[in-house]
Amino acid sequence: MEFLSTTFYFLIVIGILVFIHEFGHFIAARMTGMRAEIFALGIGYRLFGYNKINGFTFGSLSDEVILGDKTDYRICAFPIGGYVKVSGMIDESMDKEFINKEPQPWEYRAKPVWKRMIVITAGVIMNFLLAFLIFYSLTLIKGKTLTDTTTIGYIGINSPAASTELKPGDKILFINDKKVESWEDVQIKLYLDNLGEKLDFLVKRGSEDKLISVPKDKTGDLTERSFGIYAEGYRPEINDVVSGMPAEKCGLQKGDIITGFNNVEITNPQQLTDLIKSNANSENEIRWKRNDENLKCAITPGSDSTIGIMIAANYTGPVKEIKYNFITAVPKAANDMYYMGIELFFKTIAKIFKGEIAFKKAIGGPIKIAQVSAQSAEGGIFTFLGFIALLSISLAVINILPFPALDGGHFMLLLYEGIVRKPVPYKVQLVLQNVGFAILIAFMIFVVYSDITSMK
Repeated sequence: MEFLSTTFYFLIVIGILVFIHEFGHFIAARMTGMRAEIFALGIGYRLFGYNKINGFTFGSLSDEVILGDKTDYRICAFPIGGYVKVSGMIDESMDKEFINKEPQPWEYRAKPVWKRMIVITAGVIMNFLLAFLIFYSLTLIKGKTLTDTTTIGYIGINSPAASTELKPGDKILFINDKKVESWEDVQIKLYLDNLGEKLDFLVKRGSEDKLISVPKDKTGDLTERSFGIYAEGYRPEINDVVSGMPAEKCGLQKGDIITGFNNVEITNPQQLTDLIKSNANSENEIRWKRNDENLKCAITPGSDSTIGIMIAANYTGPVKEIKYNFITAVPKAANDMYYMGIELFFKTIAKIFKGEIAFKKAIGGPIKIAQVSAQSAEGGIFTFLGFIALLSISLAVINILPFPALDGGHFMLLLYEGIVRKPVPYKVQLVLQNVGFAILIAFMIFVVYSDITSMK
């Protein structure tokens, strides 16, 4: 069932992104007077499709079918990608029959360079537009709710932070010379902006400011585990109780707030988890609050270091609500889109080349995309849409790179033609397309292999 769910959401995400991208090419070709022979979702063998000449059909299209200015809309066997076949263009279809014929008015090659540039970039533009519309809508609907504290409430046992000079009660002012004003800022600085780098914390401890440096080799692999600092103001609330486990026998119920374990006051959900894990098979006193009543019980975590509760983080501290209108949502959405989708993308690529982040932990292929698609869907519609937006930007950025077989590669050929007033020879275009396509296939195989090995 989990496999089916993961596959389902993967197909939805890929289907939306590919459709939007290829629709950009398709509509631009039509608007500039070019024929779009094929609009395909997926690549490889034609499973089924529709055109106005012979209607809906299964299997490959007969060579006897002359489409003229009509388009064959098809679904192909492999749901990773898609394409639009524009007449008179050397692309992933590798069609070269037109080369020795006279250019026709409806062909790509017969149009001026600026029109061809519009067609080539239209897919990328549509992906950026989709991402912006999602970011804009989410900004307008949700606004922003910030955890209005930067004070550490708890430091996890055996975490990277536990071996530093950081202490509960420290108020974080700056991380790597960047000011932080909410716990969301802290998270972004730790797990996005400075991933794989050393960390310099400027904290306020009592009435003094203190600089605490954490070398790169001491930060831990933050792609796999938490740094170990948790905000103040969170309390562990029971979200569910497992039948037959120690928690149920103790009388714990959904909605109870855990306040103590043995003689330790609980100030964070992670603290409770750490204490339970470190006290397996021994009797402990657990205290909790239900409405206005304080309760307690002797409880013994099992050999698996659990007591049978699902914990939710109940935040009781100050929050900052930020609302946006139709106008103010525009720069906010644009800024989020640039930061999350473009700036972090190139920062991550740079860190991979510098060896600060392992390739397989930073780059995800179809398997990882499928997994994250399902996880984001479980987080709700807003989380799912946000994931689609980020992936749409990534697709756009990758496609516009000046590499053969990508939109950016085609654009560079057009740029050359526009400058020298002569197109790149067809033989050269074919070689570039074939080499580029082969490298992309090899890279995709490597990424899939990386996905598989990282699952072990």
